[in-house]
Amino acid sequence: MELQITGIFGFLIFIADIWAILNIIQSRETSTTKLLWIVLILFLPFIGLVIWWFTGPRELR
Repeated sequence: MELQITGIFGFLIFIADIWAILNIIQSRETSTTKLLWIVLILFLPFIGLVIWWFTGPRELR
């Protein structure tokens, strides 16, 4: 059961990260800012997503 819960949670984080990256790419931020946000989300999937949610670009959310 623990493996299934971890797998589902990991999959949901993966989907949320893809959604965040797509929103970052579509934002009006500079290329450097976009790159930094994407790198943060790729290296720290859950924490990067939470940080982006609270402090990232807001125009498309």
